Formats: sequence, C-alpha cells, structure tokens
Amino acid sequence: MKKGWQPVIAPATSPDHRPRVLVVEDEPAIVEAVSYALELEGFKVSSALGGREGLEAARRLNPSVVILDVMLPGMSGLDVCRQLRRESDVPIIMLTAKEGEADKVAGLELGADDYMTKPFSMRELVARVRAQQRRAAKSGALSGSNEVLRGGAIALDVDAHEVRVAGEAVPVRPKEFDLLESLMRRRGRLATRETLIDEVWGPDYFGATKTLDVHIKRLRQKLEADPARPRHIVTVRGLGYKFVDE
Repeated sequence: MKKGWQPVIAPATSPDHRPRVLVVEDEPAIVEAVSYALELEGFKVSSALGGREGLEAARRLNPSVVILDVMLPGMSGLDVCRQLRRESDVPIIMLTAKEGEADKVAGLELGADDYMTKPFSMRELVARVRAQQRRAAKSGALSGSNEVLRGGAIALDVDAHEVRVAGEAVPVRPKEFDLLESLMRRRGRLATRETLIDEVWGPDYFGATKTLDVHIKRLRQKLEADPARPRHIVTVRGLGYKFVDE
C-alpha cells in the first residue's frame, strides 16, 4: 500500500456505511445521471466538476472508487490519475470520448484500473464500480475497513470473504459469496435479475439465466432456516430478488 491517504469504508456500525464513489466530471447532466444510478444501487456519491477539485475531494473523502473523466477544466483527468496513483491504490475508472483511444492507453499506463467510452450504459458502469470495489477489498486495498454486512443472523465479512449464520461459519462458493454481497448491499431493495448477473458474472456473460436461480437456491439451503419459505432471500416475482433484514 502506498503512503498517504487510503480508500476506506466506514464501519458497519456507522449511521451511513455505504461505500463512497467520487465522480470527477465537468458535465452536470452526466454527474446527475451517474449519481442517481449509483445511489439507487446503494452507493454514497460525491462529485467534483474540475480536476483540481477532484484531487482535493479524493484526498478529503477517501472514496472507495473514483470515476474520472479525461477532459477536465483546470487539470486533466490524466494528470489527476497520475497524482492519485502516487498517493493511493484507490480503484480508478476513466471516462473517455469515443475517439479517445490514446487517452485510454495513457490512462491505463498511468495506473487507471478500467475505462468506459462515452456514451455508456449506466447498468454496466454500476457493475464495473462494484467489481472494482470487490477486487480492491480482496486484494487488501481496503484492508483495515473491517466491513461486515449484517442481516438478521447472517453476517458477511467482506475482507475475510467469510459468511456466518448465528456465529457459525458457513462455506459458500465464490459466486455465492458475490451474489449474497450484492443482495445484502441492497438490503430491502429490489435487485433485478439483469443487475445481479452483470455484477456477479459480468456484463459480457451470455449463459443461461437459470444459473442465477441455481445459486439463489444454494444460498437459501445454506442460510435460511426453512429454504422452502425463505425469510431473507426473497423472490420478487417477474423481476428479481431482494435481501430482507428481519
């Protein structure tokens, strides 16, 4: 881990333990749309309209993920990326223009973790933000945050990659863990089938959607007192699933 500030997530006992995303983008319409999509999916969003303001905000707010446009007033996104990477391992997703192939290459060489080309799918952006956050947690970039998601007797330790029910460890497969994490981060809110598939299997997955149902069934068998009448992982008919905290 580099010296200086580090991305952190507030402890689960905090009044607001949502992971924070910083959006550095000078087009207000894009900021508004991205913020709405991310907040709907359980993230806390902050924004900055210029490069220098974005760098200062990153240092002050310690975000979990930074979404960074290349073309910014005052200080370019590439310069912001270069400086951020000197100070932190925070995941960075660059936004580039359609014809900006050179910008994509430069951003990746400077240490960006991913990039998206405008115009982009909001659903795909959310999936990529979630993927970067998950990779950072697993690699230790978010170590020390001790983020534990809780619902009823179920506890999911993000950093330890461990699930417990009533204090007892329950073995789950990697995809089952990722699926449960996606559901628990939206506690009480709908997660559509499409969103879950994007986040757990990736936006390029083209396999049978039945795979999702199989994983849900396995999770219920491992976590629910009565899998036939689930209290936590419930079906929203025709739409998807949601995690209910009882």
